Amino acid sequence: MERVGNWLGRPREIYNLLRFRMGGGTTVMSQLDKDVLSDSLKTCYRYLNQTSRSFAPVIQALDGELRHAVCIFYLILRALDTIEDDMTISLETKIPMLQNFHSCLYQPDWRYMESKEKCKQVLEDFPTYCHYVVGLVGISLSHLFSVLELEDPIVGQDIDLANSLGVFIEKTIIIRDYLEDQLAGREFWPREVWSRYAKKLSDLAKPENIDVAVQCMNELITNALHHIPDVLTYLSRLKNQSVFNFCAIPQVMAVATLAACYNNKQVFRGVVKIRKGQAVTLMMNATNIQAVKTIMYQYVEEIYRKIPSRDPSSNKTRQIILSIRTICFRNGIMVSRNYYFPIYLSCAMLLAALSWKYLSAMSEALEEDLRTNKN
Repeated sequence: MERVGNWLGRPREIYNLLRFRMGGGTTVMSQLDKDVLSDSLKTCYRYLNQTSRSFAPVIQALDGELRHAVCIFYLILRALDTIEDDMTISLETKIPMLQNFHSCLYQPDWRYMESKEKCKQVLEDFPTYCHYVVGLVGISLSHLFSVLELEDPIVGQDIDLANSLGVFIEKTIIIRDYLEDQLAGREFWPREVWSRYAKKLSDLAKPENIDVAVQCMNELITNALHHIPDVLTYLSRLKNQSVFNFCAIPQVMAVATLAACYNNKQVFRGVVKIRKGQAVTLMMNATNIQAVKTIMYQYVEEIYRKIPSRDPSSNKTRQIILSIRTICFRNGIMVSRNYYFPIYLSCAMLLAALSWKYLSAMSEALEEDLRTNKN
């Protein structure tokens, strides 16, 4: 009954999950017809699905030739990122590899087999690292959108906004994956922040340090939230629907993830991820800028309600959330058009659950009577 209770509390997610699985998701993410692809493109999309859980669906939902270009672009950057992140490769080997990587693309049999199993990195310059890893991706894609005339030139020209689009996602991933990276011997949290809370980054995983660990994470989340105004400005300029979906969906996933992680000790004990129904609901709803503002507002408000009064970053967290509120409410109070739907659906589901429980009890009683009479 506890699981049923959890379902009843999220009727919209259940509804959207069922609708998505029955084909409703194609209105947001069109299906890729692999039968018309060349063998080389089929290989690219196979690798895309193997290497990305988050970006593979939104890439494959892009329109026409843009889809293929972004797929190949992603795979090349993923390969570059793998080399760049591998701290077991010496700089003497790594730098020439990165500089000449373009030549490797024309060598089908090229492989690098000297990487060690684990890598470790402690970031000294968090913004610069995120810029090079994903900020440049956002900038390059924005140029592509403009060059193909899918979007206005300003989208490709405003590199600061395009950079924030990628950096916001990367910071979220780094925050969420603290424990997974620790177990794999990788360290991506910035020393500038964690050194104020512990002598070593790994110390934050110790049970006795859980309180300061959460405070450190809250500071990093507050830092990440500062990119949301840029994200909303960028998205407000987009006109092509498939480009908007491609850009908006990862952003709303990111803010939902930050809300789940904020002030949550579980980040240092296990895996914290958003629910499947929640993810599907975000994908199906984030189709226009007003809907995205509503989603952003919803999750920053969730964070606001969880701010501990004694958290060292509490004032900064409140300030950035108030700033985001102002952006979201600039055109007036937003009310979801489906505001009452969860209430009706909850009642219907509650009635169905009670009916099922009643019928099950009656069936068991009837079977018991039959057994008694038989004996």
